[in-house]
Amino acid sequence: MITRSRLMWMALLSVLFVLAQTLIAQARPESLAPLAERISPSVVNITTSTLVEGRTGPQGIVPEGSPFEDFFREFQDRNNDGENGTPRPRRSSALGSGFVISEDGYIVTNNHVIEGADEIVIEFFPGNGQPEELKATVVGTDPKTDIALLKVEAESPLKFVKFGNSDTAKVGDWVIAMGNPLGQGFSVSAGIVSARNRALSGSYDDYIQTDAAINRGNSGGPLFNMDGEVVGVNTAILSPNGGSIGIGFSMASNVVTKVVDQLREFGETRRGWLGVRIQDVTEDVAEAMGLDEAKGALITDVPDGPAKDAGLLAGDVILSFDGVEVDDTRGLVRQVGETTVGKAVRVVVYRDGGTQTVLVTLGRREDAEREETEEETTEDGAPSVSEKDVLGLTLQVLNDDLRSELGVGEDETGLAVTNVDETSEAFEKGLRAGDVITEAGQQKVTSLADLDARIEEAKEAGRKSLLLLVRRNGEPRFVALNLEG
Repeated sequence: MITRSRLMWMALLSVLFVLAQTLIAQARPESLAPLAERISPSVVNITTSTLVEGRTGPQGIVPEGSPFEDFFREFQDRNNDGENGTPRPRRSSALGSGFVISEDGYIVTNNHVIEGADEIVIEFFPGNGQPEELKATVVGTDPKTDIALLKVEAESPLKFVKFGNSDTAKVGDWVIAMGNPLGQGFSVSAGIVSARNRALSGSYDDYIQTDAAINRGNSGGPLFNMDGEVVGVNTAILSPNGGSIGIGFSMASNVVTKVVDQLREFGETRRGWLGVRIQDVTEDVAEAMGLDEAKGALITDVPDGPAKDAGLLAGDVILSFDGVEVDDTRGLVRQVGETTVGKAVRVVVYRDGGTQTVLVTLGRREDAEREETEEETTEDGAPSVSEKDVLGLTLQVLNDDLRSELGVGEDETGLAVTNVDETSEAFEKGLRAGDVITEAGQQKVTSLADLDARIEEAKEAGRKSLLLLVRRNGEPRFVALNLEG
């Protein structure tokens, strides 16, 4: 009886399994063609044109009297027909993709697609009911997220697509990438979400990784979910040969929409600014400070700004910002940047063994960055010295390019080591290119002049060495270098 009952259950389970497989097969679309047909009219090709100065330098000079002299002179005259024989300017073109987000002609693409362009031409997909091409103007750009907003003036309403909620995209979900790969025209590729919340180099990065084929020319094109909503903007690929190997990155739509809204309203971004320098809380730091777990953002410095005005201190650990728990520095930087400028927010910090709540009115990051840039110039307006060899080290002041190259946070300040003399004491003590010096003589250094001042102070005090605080991959260590070498 038991055996018979078990056989009946097994048979029932088999039937249910077959039925489930049938239902899944029926739910899966047989083709992506209907979806592609519906959303493709909103995807555009973008061609940019830039006026480039004529080539200068050696022009194939031959000895006077050579039998080839007349030939080369004639060749140069044909190419150097500018004023006084100078090379004439030429036009350089580039290709990319984009997509229409409103019927009145707003178009989203990557900043690197249109950066520096003198002319931007939009080519519409057949079926949008527009002329084949329209010229576009730049509404605004955001290099930090590589997003640009364009505008065309069309004679009739444009077909457009809507943004979806990228936070609902899960690993394994089907997605479609559309654009103009390698200048071959409109193209569709399909794949899945391979990973979420990828960071490449910026503090505001939130990339969706996908194996849908993305190649050069796809930049700025949309990444769609199966509902035809844009969940990402195709931005970059990881490839040893320049072609798609199934590792592409699309900036998440929930980041893009905030940037686009600001560009549309103000023509520029307006990010919140807290005004602190921070680092992640490691297990060792958490134990030393008496924290239950290694979470939050440790304040290492509080320069003049909103945080200092509100009473935040170096050594505070930010546990919560505007009601949201802080896991690490990257999450805090993104959240602060996405918060409205001028908003008063509650910041919960861990201080002296307990928690305190501080009310901070946020400033604007772009204003703070402009002030930093102005301070980095000398009184006569000339740029300050940007590189120097000292103590066996070649040093440069940290800038956005170096921060991106070294993978350090945008709030990090100091001197980047770009080269180390292999015969120097610095090399023997383990300093290497890529290290960042943040303190000298137990004082902050943000410029080469600061370091020179610390060296002079040490010598005047009769000290034979200078103590440096060096960070590598975010980890600090002290190194003492001899000043008499």
